[in-house]
Amino acid sequence: MGRGLQLAGAKVLLTGATGGIGQAIARSLKSRGAELILTGRRADVLDQLASELDAVTFMADLSTRDDVTKLLHAAGPVDVFIAGAGHPGAGRVLELGEDDLEGIVAVNLRMPMLMAREVALSMQNRRVGQIVFMGSIGGKVAAGDTAVYNATKFGLRGFALGMREDLHGSGIGVSLVEPGFVREAGMFADSGIRLPPGLRTTPMKQVTAAVIRAIESNVAEVVVAPFEMRIGAALASVAPVANSWVQRRLGFRLISAARRDDEVSSLKTDA
Repeated sequence: MGRGLQLAGAKVLLTGATGGIGQAIARSLKSRGAELILTGRRADVLDQLASELDAVTFMADLSTRDDVTKLLHAAGPVDVFIAGAGHPGAGRVLELGEDDLEGIVAVNLRMPMLMAREVALSMQNRRVGQIVFMGSIGGKVAAGDTAVYNATKFGLRGFALGMREDLHGSGIGVSLVEPGFVREAGMFADSGIRLPPGLRTTPMKQVTAAVIRAIESNVAEVVVAPFEMRIGAALASVAPVANSWVQRRLGFRLISAARRDDEVSSLKTDA
């Protein structure tokens, strides 16, 4: 942990602002006095947020490099960048087409990497800034029917922690926030799936609090999930085969399959 950045008066660029979690993060940032630049793909939600939060908003498809380039140019130098856009990425590998794979990787991994690099180049001239990647507990624990999503979130975790080391001593902090199953909004809540007995969801306020803490205290990694899920994630990293057996016993493939049926057909995204 190192020196963080105070949000009062800070210029913040948040992607994925039109998703449920993104909207909650935007409101939390505004309550701390941040000046917001919000992007997403839902014009009606962006218009609402612009009015409610006095925010600058941009429509952008972050799976395309041109839109990313235009967004960064329009936003200009920022103090904080939060890579919050995400793609559910559910589906068995053999049932996803090449375009599906490329779209998931573009939104969940390639875009955050490219944007973070460009933002950091600007920040280094001022020797101050904070970059926050919105990961997932799926970046620590793999599950059936979500292999591509897991791949992007595992990759994002590695990139975030490695970039943090690259920028150590530069005045630029890098953090990773990894929620579990968020109950009020987001991909899990939208799916309508119920967890097996014994597993709990995470309230939205804990996710937004984790983002604020990451920015203001420059925390490297924050897993936002109930105790039992955090313990399970830690064990899964050292015993993945045993973890897979436990998941099958708990019915996690049924959860993943339901997400697949609900989400992959339309390839919904919070980008």
